[in-house]
Amino acid sequence: MSEENRTNAPEEELTQEDINSLKKIRMDKLEELKAKGKNPFEITKYDVTASCAEAKAQYEKLEAELKGQAGEDEEKLKELLEANRITVSVAGRVMSRRLMGKASFFDLRDKSDKVQVYLRMNEIGKEEFDDYKKGDIGDIVGIEGFVFRTKMGEISIHAQKFVLLSKSLLPLPEKWHGLKDQDTRYRQRYTDLICNPEVKETFIKRSQIISSIRRYLDGQGFMEVETPMLVSNAGGAAARPFETHYNALDEDVKLRISLELYLKRLIVGGLERVYEIGRVFRNEGVDARHNPEFTLMELYQAYTDYYGMMDLTENMFRHVAQEVCGTTCVPYGDVMIDLGKPFERMTMIDAVKKYSGVDFSQVATTEEAKALADEHHIEYEARHKRGDILNLFFEEYVEEHLIQPTFIMDHPIEISPLTKKKPENPDYVERFELFITGREMCNAYSELNDPIDQRERFAAQEEALKQGDEEANHTDEDFLRALEIGMPPTGGIGYGIDRLVMLLTNSPAIRDVLLFPTMKTLE
Repeated sequence: MSEENRTNAPEEELTQEDINSLKKIRMDKLEELKAKGKNPFEITKYDVTASCAEAKAQYEKLEAELKGQAGEDEEKLKELLEANRITVSVAGRVMSRRLMGKASFFDLRDKSDKVQVYLRMNEIGKEEFDDYKKGDIGDIVGIEGFVFRTKMGEISIHAQKFVLLSKSLLPLPEKWHGLKDQDTRYRQRYTDLICNPEVKETFIKRSQIISSIRRYLDGQGFMEVETPMLVSNAGGAAARPFETHYNALDEDVKLRISLELYLKRLIVGGLERVYEIGRVFRNEGVDARHNPEFTLMELYQAYTDYYGMMDLTENMFRHVAQEVCGTTCVPYGDVMIDLGKPFERMTMIDAVKKYSGVDFSQVATTEEAKALADEHHIEYEARHKRGDILNLFFEEYVEEHLIQPTFIMDHPIEISPLTKKKPENPDYVERFELFITGREMCNAYSELNDPIDQRERFAAQEEALKQGDEEANHTDEDFLRALEIGMPPTGGIGYGIDRLVMLLTNSPAIRDVLLFPTMKTLE
């Protein structure tokens, strides 16, 4: 079957042999163009005057205005439209073709939309029309012509000039039904974006979400900063870092797992309200919610606490949803998430009691906690203490129930090495996590600014490291030096941009909101 006929054939799976054969045909066409002095890859620019969407919108506006002049007189409207033709120059990718002797229709798609194009041999010339006929789906072309509405009612462009701007040498996968294979979609995002236009909307919205966050924080007096990605001590979170070597310094370094410790240094330096949106890297598993490199937003504000951070978080999420989605009620799966209502607030102890029936306020020792874990078939490690067991109960019994926005407050000190203790109960800290759709969306503290207490917490982390906790923090002497100079009372927030994008685009997996997710290399 020739490639020309394949463009109008029912969908069928292409073998590698088919692909190689089609590529050979396209290469031969390219060589023929080169021989005629028409190598498309020598073209360096093309003047585009309108996108596909703009061309159609301009015509609709003109048509509406002229209808007002013509009234019910269809012939007069036709004359007015011909006298006031809109001429545009558009460019994009050929997505389908319908040849009809000396004329043809094809669909052209650019970043905005697609538009139907009509060509006639006697309009663009026999030579150019012959070149067009030898073209392929996937070619990138430029069209100059006037906008009109066909007898079928579709706004189209009547081509007066046609130029091939780039030759597609490989056929698009599953040309007619979109690219369906998930693995191929993630590995070849470029073909996914071509074949599944709706995917583009997710990433447009992702960009809008990040811009909205920046506008909100800038409006609150925060300053955006940048901090190092290659660090000697990867701290600020419980995660295994990636390690590499700095040749110029002959020094082993790590990729950052968090933005926290450097941003707090800036609070010490007097910047008072700072934030960063940047990539962090955690050497951990890949699943529907985790990717080894992801985008994190962290902010720190002097002279406030975790209650101030709760208010800021709630207002920020609500603002971004309203600005980007046009509503504070967003669908996720088969539920509607209401970001407009006040977010529920619950302590971790109360949440565990509500959903498991176990009241940890009555559990005094690690031994009692482990006995309860055994009774409830919750696995733990020998090094775990009472607070660790409480957190394991929370993960087992509570998380899945937190569908609507809920702040979980007052975590045990064992799992919060950088957080201020609650003055009235030093076994717990002033920390919250925001949960939506059963997932952690945000982590925030009243930041620990006592250098003596912080050194003791780092020592506890070093001991956990010795006992096999690969995610424990090392002591950061420079950070301790900064705290000794003095850090004001401070609140801080961190959340993954990717999970927020998942929520606001109704995407089930993190790979759906990453343009190029981490994938195992194919053999």
